[in-house]
Amino acid sequence: MKKIDEAAAFLTANTGLFRCPVCLTPYDAVDGHSLVCPNGHRVDLSKKGTLYFMQRSVASEYDNDMLAARRRLLQAGLFAGITQEFAVNMPADPQTILDVGCGEGTPLADVLAQRGQRDTAIGFDLSKAGINLGTQLASSAFFCVADLAKMPFSDGAFTTILDLFSPSAYQEFNRVLAPGGQLLKVIPNSDYLIELRHSIFPAGSAHATYDNGKVLRLFEQHYPNATTKRIRYQFPVSTALFSDLTVMTPMHWGATPERLAAIQANPFDRITVDVTLLIAQKTAE
Repeated sequence: MKKIDEAAAFLTANTGLFRCPVCLTPYDAVDGHSLVCPNGHRVDLSKKGTLYFMQRSVASEYDNDMLAARRRLLQAGLFAGITQEFAVNMPADPQTILDVGCGEGTPLADVLAQRGQRDTAIGFDLSKAGINLGTQLASSAFFCVADLAKMPFSDGAFTTILDLFSPSAYQEFNRVLAPGGQLLKVIPNSDYLIELRHSIFPAGSAHATYDNGKVLRLFEQHYPNATTKRIRYQFPVSTALFSDLTVMTPMHWGATPERLAAIQANPFDRITVDVTLLIAQKTAE
């Protein structure tokens, strides 16, 4: 079956998860390869089986090379410790999952694989290139391009929201999260990719250290009863993957080409993954 036909079948089975970004009315019909709301607004599937919900064009800073490098490292297992925690901290019964800022889709695909592909899952991102990469994965997830601040999803549609290093729109999260559902958000700690950070930024510079305190405090303001879990491990980096490591994160935007070349000429064999998993549950109504 073609990607576009697989996507149309997903939409037919899950029409109620989506709402029109124009009139904010839930979609109620699939017409061929299009979602249609009661007011006649429609959005068409791409040939790759994705939906584009943006009302205006937004450029993403994540280019194709950066996304490809990120995929190679993630498929090698860089975030395996994170996706394992996502999977085990979700209820055993099938979930309806929304992955916020899913990027090129590997973390969501990993979670679904660990859970036996029993869940219904949607990943979205601003990056059209990332979403197109997502469709290449052997995964049951559906991918779309959408705006975090105005998500095209119905009220209370999801039992689990995943947020891995993405910005948060807590009012929107609470709107689309079902009563009793949970938000699993991962934020970097000060030692996240610390070896790379110290290689790129000189000691004493503004970016030589990182503090997640502001992000954590904002989360706790919205979810005072949330629980936290630190996830920390070292990931071996092969010589073949080291150049990918240097360009997979926004940190490399702060380095000159000469500095990156110098770092790549002296690779290190391990990188630290140090993050905090924040778990919040929406009160059951």
